[in-house]
Amino acid sequence: MRLGIGKFKSIWIAKLLMAMTTTSAALQTSLPAASPKTPESAKATMHWVLVSLPDRKLALFENGKVVRTYQVAIGKTSTPSPVGAFKIVNRVTNPTYYHKGQVIAAGKSNPVGSRWMGLSAKGYGIHGTNQPTSIGKAASTGCIRMSKRDLEELFELVNIGDAVEIRSERDEQIAGAFGAGAEPEAVAEASSVSLPSGSQ
Repeated sequence: MRLGIGKFKSIWIAKLLMAMTTTSAALQTSLPAASPKTPESAKATMHWVLVSLPDRKLALFENGKVVRTYQVAIGKTSTPSPVGAFKIVNRVTNPTYYHKGQVIAAGKSNPVGSRWMGLSAKGYGIHGTNQPTSIGKAASTGCIRMSKRDLEELFELVNIGDAVEIRSERDEQIAGAFGAGAEPEAVAEASSVSLPSGSQ
Protein backbone atom coordinates (compact mmCIF):
# COMPACT_ATOMS: atom_id res chain seq x y z
CA MET A 1 0.00 0.00 0.00
CA ARG A 2 1.46 3.29 -1.02
CA LEU A 3 0.92 6.45 1.01
CA GLY A 4 0.72 9.85 -0.53
CA ILE A 5 3.50 12.30 0.27
CA GLY A 6 1.10 14.50 2.27
CA LYS A 7 -0.13 11.61 4.37
CA PHE A 8 3.45 10.31 4.85
CA LYS A 9 4.54 13.74 6.13
CA SER A 10 1.60 13.85 8.54
CA ILE A 11 2.43 10.40 9.98
CA TRP A 12 6.15 11.25 10.19
CA ILE A 13 5.45 14.55 12.01
CA ALA A 14 3.03 12.82 14.39
CA LYS A 15 5.67 10.14 15.22
CA LEU A 16 8.34 12.82 15.68
CA LEU A 17 6.11 14.82 18.05
CA MET A 18 5.26 11.67 20.00
CA ALA A 19 8.98 10.80 20.32
CA MET A 20 9.83 14.33 21.47
CA THR A 21 7.03 14.30 24.07
CA THR A 22 8.23 10.93 25.40
CA THR A 23 11.86 12.14 25.56
CA SER A 24 10.80 15.34 27.31
CA ALA A 25 8.76 13.39 29.87
CA ALA A 26 11.69 11.02 30.47
CA LEU A 27 14.05 13.97 31.00
CA GLN A 28 11.66 15.61 33.41
CA THR A 29 11.36 12.50 35.55
CA SER A 30 15.11 11.79 35.55
CA LEU A 31 16.16 15.31 36.65
CA PRO A 32 16.26 15.87 40.43
CA ALA A 33 13.64 18.22 41.74
CA ALA A 34 14.95 21.67 42.66
CA SER A 35 15.62 21.82 46.40
CA PRO A 36 13.53 24.35 48.30
CA LYS A 37 15.19 27.30 50.01
CA THR A 38 16.53 26.56 53.47
CA PRO A 39 14.02 27.89 55.98
CA GLU A 40 15.23 30.71 58.24
CA SER A 41 14.83 28.52 61.34
CA ALA A 42 17.24 25.93 59.93
CA LYS A 43 20.10 28.37 59.38
CA ALA A 44 23.17 28.46 61.62
CA THR A 45 22.77 29.32 65.30
CA MET A 46 22.96 33.06 65.92
CA HIS A 47 25.29 34.24 68.69
CA TRP A 48 25.89 37.73 70.00
CA VAL A 49 27.69 39.14 73.01
CA LEU A 50 26.46 41.81 75.44
CA VAL A 51 28.91 43.52 77.80
CA SER A 52 27.59 45.60 80.69
CA LEU A 53 30.30 47.97 81.86
CA PRO A 54 28.48 48.91 85.10
CA ASP A 55 28.04 45.23 86.01
CA ARG A 56 31.47 44.23 84.69
CA LYS A 57 29.84 41.21 83.11
CA LEU A 58 29.51 39.66 79.66
CA ALA A 59 26.56 37.58 78.42
CA LEU A 60 26.50 35.27 75.43
CA PHE A 61 23.13 35.10 73.67
CA GLU A 62 22.18 32.16 71.46
CA ASN A 63 19.05 32.54 69.34
CA GLY A 64 17.85 35.37 71.60
CA LYS A 65 18.45 33.63 74.94
CA VAL A 66 21.27 34.06 77.45
CA VAL A 67 23.29 30.83 77.51
CA ARG A 68 26.42 31.98 79.42
CA THR A 69 27.41 34.87 81.68
CA TYR A 70 30.94 35.75 82.75
CA GLN A 71 32.59 38.29 85.03
CA VAL A 72 35.05 40.54 83.17
CA ALA A 73 37.48 43.40 83.69
CA ILE A 74 36.78 46.62 81.81
CA GLY A 75 38.73 49.79 80.96
CA LYS A 76 40.07 52.09 83.67
CA THR A 77 38.72 55.63 83.99
CA SER A 78 41.81 56.91 82.18
CA THR A 79 41.51 54.31 79.38
CA PRO A 80 37.79 53.45 79.13
CA SER A 81 36.25 50.66 77.11
CA PRO A 82 34.54 51.74 73.87
CA VAL A 83 30.73 51.81 73.95
CA GLY A 84 28.58 50.79 71.00
CA ALA A 85 27.84 48.03 68.53
CA PHE A 86 30.81 46.10 67.13
CA LYS A 87 31.62 42.79 65.46
CA ILE A 88 34.23 40.13 66.08
CA VAL A 89 36.70 40.57 63.23
CA ASN A 90 39.37 38.00 64.13
CA ARG A 91 40.06 35.13 66.50
CA VAL A 92 43.61 34.16 67.51
CA THR A 93 44.83 31.27 69.64
CA ASN A 94 47.99 31.94 71.68
CA PRO A 95 48.43 35.49 70.38
CA THR A 96 51.64 37.51 70.45
CA TYR A 97 51.26 40.81 72.33
CA TYR A 98 52.38 44.03 70.58
CA HIS A 99 52.14 47.39 72.33
CA LYS A 100 54.34 50.50 72.38
CA GLY A 101 57.40 48.69 71.06
CA GLN A 102 56.86 45.68 73.33
CA VAL A 103 56.57 42.22 71.81
CA ILE A 104 55.62 39.35 74.15
CA ALA A 105 55.29 35.83 72.79
CA ALA A 106 52.45 33.51 73.78
CA GLY A 107 52.80 32.14 77.29
CA LYS A 108 52.09 32.87 80.96
CA SER A 109 53.53 36.38 80.89
CA ASN A 110 51.46 37.44 77.85
CA PRO A 111 49.08 40.27 78.91
CA VAL A 112 46.31 39.09 76.56
CA GLY A 113 46.37 35.47 77.70
CA SER A 114 45.69 32.45 75.55
CA ARG A 115 42.97 33.81 73.23
CA TRP A 116 42.17 37.05 71.40
CA MET A 117 38.84 38.04 69.82
CA GLY A 118 39.45 41.32 67.99
CA LEU A 119 36.61 43.81 67.68
CA SER A 120 35.74 46.11 64.79
CA ALA A 121 36.84 48.95 67.10
CA LYS A 122 40.49 48.82 66.04
CA GLY A 123 42.89 47.94 68.86
CA TYR A 124 40.18 46.61 71.17
CA GLY A 125 39.24 43.03 71.85
CA ILE A 126 38.02 40.41 74.28
CA HIS A 127 40.99 38.52 75.69
CA GLY A 128 42.59 36.87 78.70
CA THR A 129 45.05 38.31 81.16
CA ASN A 130 48.22 37.60 83.11
CA GLN A 131 46.59 39.45 86.03
CA PRO A 132 43.65 37.21 87.03
CA THR A 133 42.88 39.32 90.13
CA SER A 134 41.86 42.19 87.80
CA ILE A 135 38.69 40.35 86.73
CA GLY A 136 35.65 42.20 88.04
CA LYS A 137 37.50 45.53 88.16
CA ALA A 138 38.02 48.57 85.94
CA ALA A 139 41.63 47.69 85.20
CA SER A 140 42.34 47.39 81.47
CA THR A 141 43.39 49.91 78.83
CA GLY A 142 39.95 49.51 77.26
CA CYS A 143 39.70 45.86 76.28
CA ILE A 144 37.40 43.33 77.91
CA ARG A 145 39.44 40.86 79.98
CA MET A 146 38.28 37.41 80.99
CA SER A 147 39.61 34.60 83.17
CA LYS A 148 41.44 31.87 81.22
CA ARG A 149 38.77 29.19 81.58
CA ASP A 150 35.88 31.56 80.71
CA LEU A 151 37.80 33.03 77.79
CA GLU A 152 38.61 29.66 76.25
CA GLU A 153 34.98 28.56 76.61
CA LEU A 154 33.64 31.73 74.98
CA PHE A 155 36.25 31.52 72.20
CA GLU A 156 34.84 28.12 71.13
CA LEU A 157 31.28 29.45 71.03
CA VAL A 158 31.65 32.63 68.95
CA ASN A 159 32.68 33.26 65.36
CA ILE A 160 34.01 36.04 63.18
CA GLY A 161 31.07 38.29 62.32
CA ASP A 162 29.21 37.78 65.61
CA ALA A 163 27.86 41.01 67.09
CA VAL A 164 29.25 42.49 70.31
CA GLU A 165 27.43 45.30 72.15
CA ILE A 166 29.20 47.18 74.92
CA ARG A 167 26.89 49.33 77.05
CA SER A 168 27.69 51.86 79.75
CA GLU A 169 24.19 52.06 81.22
CA ARG A 170 21.83 49.44 82.57
CA ASP A 171 18.58 48.82 80.73
CA GLU A 172 15.88 46.12 80.73
CA GLN A 173 17.93 43.80 78.55
CA ILE A 174 20.96 44.05 80.85
CA ALA A 175 18.77 43.54 83.92
CA GLY A 176 17.26 40.49 82.22
CA ALA A 177 20.69 39.09 81.38
CA PHE A 178 22.47 39.79 84.67
CA GLY A 179 19.66 40.33 87.21
CA ALA A 180 18.97 43.42 89.30
CA GLY A 181 22.18 43.01 91.30
CA ALA A 182 23.78 45.68 93.44
CA GLU A 183 23.78 49.36 92.55
CA PRO A 184 26.19 49.57 89.59
CA GLU A 185 29.18 51.90 89.74
CA ALA A 186 29.53 54.86 87.39
CA VAL A 187 31.48 53.98 84.28
CA ALA A 188 33.76 56.13 82.16
CA GLU A 189 33.12 56.07 78.42
CA ALA A 190 35.54 56.38 75.54
CA SER A 191 34.59 59.74 74.05
CA SER A 192 36.32 59.44 70.71
CA VAL A 193 37.14 56.82 68.14
CA SER A 194 40.87 57.46 68.44
CA LEU A 195 41.90 54.00 69.61
CA PRO A 196 45.18 52.67 70.96
CA SER A 197 47.38 50.57 68.67
CA GLY A 198 47.86 47.93 71.36
CA SER A 199 45.46 46.37 73.78
CA GLN A 200 45.29 45.25 77.35
